[in-house]
Amino acid sequence: MRVLKNFFYSASYQLLAIILPLITAPYISRVLEPEGIGINTITYSTTQYFVLFAALGTMTYGNREIAYYQNNKAKRSEAFWGINFLSWITSTISIIAFLIFIYFVGEYKEIYLWQGIAIFASMFDISWYFMGVEKFKITVIRNFIIKIITVISIFEFVNSPSDLPIYVAILTIGMLLGNLSLWSYLKNEIYPPNFNKLNLKVHLKHTLSLFVPTITIQIYSALNRNMIGSLDSVISAGYFDQSDKIVKLSLSLVSSVGVVMLPRISNLFSTGDLKNIKRLFIKTFDIVTGVSTGICFGLMAISFKFAPFFFGNEYKFVGIIMMIEAPVIIFTTWGIIFSNQYLVPLNNLKPLTSSVIIGTVVNIILNIFTIPLFGVTGATVNIIISEFIITLCKYLSVRKDFPISILFKSIWKYLLSGIIMFCVVFGINNNYKMSILQLILQIGTGVILYSILNIILRTELYYTLSNIIKKRKI
Repeated sequence: MRVLKNFFYSASYQLLAIILPLITAPYISRVLEPEGIGINTITYSTTQYFVLFAALGTMTYGNREIAYYQNNKAKRSEAFWGINFLSWITSTISIIAFLIFIYFVGEYKEIYLWQGIAIFASMFDISWYFMGVEKFKITVIRNFIIKIITVISIFEFVNSPSDLPIYVAILTIGMLLGNLSLWSYLKNEIYPPNFNKLNLKVHLKHTLSLFVPTITIQIYSALNRNMIGSLDSVISAGYFDQSDKIVKLSLSLVSSVGVVMLPRISNLFSTGDLKNIKRLFIKTFDIVTGVSTGICFGLMAISFKFAPFFFGNEYKFVGIIMMIEAPVIIFTTWGIIFSNQYLVPLNNLKPLTSSVIIGTVVNIILNIFTIPLFGVTGATVNIIISEFIITLCKYLSVRKDFPISILFKSIWKYLLSGIIMFCVVFGINNNYKMSILQLILQIGTGVILYSILNIILRTELYYTLSNIIKKRKI
């Protein structure tokens, strides 16, 4: 049951990373208005380039390396300090580069300065260590208090469009405090640093190999917002950001499986247990396909009336964007499983790098031609195409180990269940005025109907949930 518990904590951790803007979204979208949301989106997206360089590839690489040495405290300590010192160096360089950027930037300087705290916060992010030793509970519980304080602060101090700097400051300072809070748990986990065994060059080499695909994915995600803002409008960038928050929240529930399985698979790989790795991969892939398909069709079904109800009447167009963007949940989930549960643990990083580079190049080219013609709608379609290409490239690199006939044999069951569920819930959504009660009714109807269809079709998701209920091991 350890995997199940870790999935719960990982899902909670992923949710906490996005739950703050989601909880406050209905309030903030009305207080800051579309222009304020757009300014925050653009400044945040730009700052993320510097955050990415500061973190390098330490999140995934550190998770994997710590997992390799779960049972060896000396090696685990050497890996931790080496990766951490490297992160401090890259973060310092990134902060200096950001300050130079701030000096030359034309507008939103104050907002950028507050956004810059996120770069400093990344210097102290050691959540990857606790993921590597599969102690997900620590990262969740410790950060929970910080998140609650942050939410309360937003409702207390952000009351008008002019409070945008305060809003950004609350978010970034909360992030910094959350990262610093994790350090108190290291006391009995690792030994003091041995400066003769930091192995900075070795860690730099491996983090760079993971940095390329990581930064490419993030660049194309941030670049979408920047391109929408420059080729369409700041308000359209805000619309896209609101839609993306909901989609990312839905995605985090499924992607947590990949986060949990990365250290588990890495540990199995260190012992040479390839047979068990493949068994877990096939089983996990089928399960996340079922969950992501249900979430995708469910989100599409409620999107039209959910967006203006949740964000405000000024955000009706967000519902259309949400419906278009929803399939990203399925494709991105597959890509995460290919990466975190097979390519990264087995240190097969070449296809990971090439896939995201190809997808990013395609996305940029499509954006240049389609955003001026179709605006944010075109950019959203381009994301679907790019994510599909990235996932397809990753699959082609593992197809010999996992043929289509094995990996996708049950997908028709989930698609059929999802389509039927979508038709029913979409009909309810169109015929009734949205309210909290209606939202609960529609979500409940979707979950119950999708579950019944999975039971009738005897899917792997159904059997797994049955075993969990019976307290069997996954």
